Order: sequence, then structure tokens, then C-alpha cells
Amino acid sequence: MRTINVPLTLINLQDDGFHLLVEIVVFGEKLFAVLDTGASRSVFDKGLMEKNIKEISVSEETQAATIFSTSQTLQGTIPKLKIGGLILKNYPAVALDLQSVTDTYLTMGHPSIAGIIGGDILMEFNAKIDYQKRILRFYK
Repeated sequence: MRTINVPLTLINLQDDGFHLLVEIVVFGEKLFAVLDTGASRSVFDKGLMEKNIKEISVSEETQAATIFSTSQTLQGTIPKLKIGGLILKNYPAVALDLQSVTDTYLTMGHPSIAGIIGGDILMEFNAKIDYQKRILRFYK
């Protein structure tokens, strides 16, 4: 079994909690995603998906199960998603409008958010979070 270590960035939400960010590469761009162990499914920003995927459709699901909600869920395939050394090809992605999350993060001086890495990816690769070392470990 191969271990893939991915660095995490811990951000302070105005002394009212913390979020973990992970750098991802999607559509050839280095971007940030929130690591959300409570999200059943990973999701990506609707605008990012619409800009880069020709075949995108409205999902039958009305809402993805994350702390971020939306009125419309889209689906499309991301040709290549990299989370550190973990490479996922033809990832069937769900898209939500994450603009309000990005706006809030930018107001607090944090980077914009392109997605949320949730339970589907974390479970598939038996992910472990080392908070002290700020490392996400995937086992492949």
C-alpha cells in the first residue's frame, strides 16, 4: 500500500473556528479546496465547472450534503484532479455555487475556494488527517 502525503493549510476563521485547506490542481490550475470530513461528497465551484466542461448537466440531486447549500446542483466529468500526489482521472464531479464561500474567505484575507473535498474521496483512499503536522495522508 502506497502512502501519499499532502500538506494542509490551517486557516483561522476570525477566532471562531478553523478550516483546513488543501491545494488541488484542476483544469491545469492550482487552486484551494476546503477539506470537509462532514461532507458526504466532494463538490466543485459551479463557475469553474461551467467554464471548463462542455458537457455539464443539472443533477437529479437537489442538494449535495455539505455545510454549503445551493438551489441547483450540476454534474460533469473532471478529466484530471490532483490532490498532492493523488491523481484522479475522469472524476464524476458535482458542482455548487461556492461564490459566497469565496467572497467570505476573501473578506477574511484567505484564498478563494474552488471546491470541497469530502467523504467520497476521503473514504475511498482511507484518508487520515494529522492535525499536528498538518498533513493529509491517502493510502492507495
